[in-house]
Amino acid sequence: MMNETNSNKATSLDRRFFLKSSAGLALTGIAATMMSNKVQASTDWSTLNKHHSDKHFWKKVKKEFLLDKKTTYMNIGTTGSMPKSVLAEYNKNNRIVAKTPWDMQGKFGHWPYVSEMVEKIAPSFGAQSNEIILSRNTTDGMCSILNGLHFEAGDVILTTHHEHVAANSPFHVVTQRYGVEVVYLDIPVYTGSNEISSQDFVDLFTDAVAEYGARVRLICFSHVTYKTGTTLPAKRICQEVAIPNAIPTLIDGAHTIGMFNLDFHDIGCDFYAGSGHKWQCGAGATGILFVLDSAKRLDQYWSDRDNPLWFINSSLGHADFLGTQLQLQYIGNDNYPAKQALCDACQLWDEIGRDKIERRILQLSDLCKTLLLHAFPDAHFYAPNIPELSSGLTTFNPFDDQHDLPMLTVLRDKLREENGFIIRTTDFKVHSTDAQETHALRISTHLFHNEKDIFELVEAMQQVYQTV
Repeated sequence: MMNETNSNKATSLDRRFFLKSSAGLALTGIAATMMSNKVQASTDWSTLNKHHSDKHFWKKVKKEFLLDKKTTYMNIGTTGSMPKSVLAEYNKNNRIVAKTPWDMQGKFGHWPYVSEMVEKIAPSFGAQSNEIILSRNTTDGMCSILNGLHFEAGDVILTTHHEHVAANSPFHVVTQRYGVEVVYLDIPVYTGSNEISSQDFVDLFTDAVAEYGARVRLICFSHVTYKTGTTLPAKRICQEVAIPNAIPTLIDGAHTIGMFNLDFHDIGCDFYAGSGHKWQCGAGATGILFVLDSAKRLDQYWSDRDNPLWFINSSLGHADFLGTQLQLQYIGNDNYPAKQALCDACQLWDEIGRDKIERRILQLSDLCKTLLLHAFPDAHFYAPNIPELSSGLTTFNPFDDQHDLPMLTVLRDKLREENGFIIRTTDFKVHSTDAQETHALRISTHLFHNEKDIFELVEAMQQVYQTV
């Protein structure tokens, strides 16, 4: 991940630099794109990066998106926006399927139709093609693994108290169905007045493994928590806690696919489930599921059990000769244009540079956190602004009462209605024993934003705050 951004430099940025520039070239109409049979010329991002300034480069990236110019969309943590070139191909491919459904003009290759897609994007995530499954979303991947694992009564799953329902729902199922004990660890939560580090998370899981011993059969956690935007030290948890104790890991990566430059093998996890429609800006109902080496390490860790992983979400669960990837991938007829759109978005990210995108997102996030701290020095901040724990999500609450959701909702809605800034609220418990939920605003900064967007957001928040 990126080097630490110099906060002092960020706050000293010349405000005049971010005044509106002269009008640029008009965006090509989507209707014209849909009617055209010509493939849209691609941008040579490598050349653009070498011969143009960062400002020009990111301005070009911004033009790849059809977002409403009357708004500044900052809720990518809920859903992203397909780039123009990806959307054009998506529409074209849907027309092909509608026109020639019997063979789809060979557009997606041979059965099972997604093999070539996977081969092109797997290296982008530090994976082999037989380790990547194109799923429907994070929930689909999480449920496929959690409900497919061969749990038994008395098994323990270690997780955190800030997990999404994508994990909590199947946790409930395996608890009721098999008698599994799910242990929700109180992870450290940044509150603006305390210090936390990656070591705190490693120690938490280390101590829990020591306490529950051999009963721990799985460690499951979010790489970036959707509640506060805190990045957990996934690699350290896997390599310092899970692997030495022969415990498989399942990571919820809903907010990292498309945000971070990921290498699944380097992380060391057994399973990684992520979204395609959020930060990766693919089509809806798409996701990426990573299964390490056909789950062979799971077979080793769970050698005391027959068939450790059942393929419950598959039309080929009985066909072991086809291999794990194909068994998990094939669910009958699929939305091939959507899967292709996800892969097209992934390839666009590769061309721009995933490391460059990660640095950009975290730089904007750092600027957002820094400016908000100066504008609201007495506010409560929940997303730590240190490199090892930061993400593209910023969470904070400018009001004294952290439990007053109606007031926070009014601020959020007025920002949208009066200033065009679209963000969301989030809720969580700082400690699992808290009687009430804490509420915060959640801001997503992505590759189609710029510094000017951040300055104007903070200014708008200051104005709206005075009226609430």
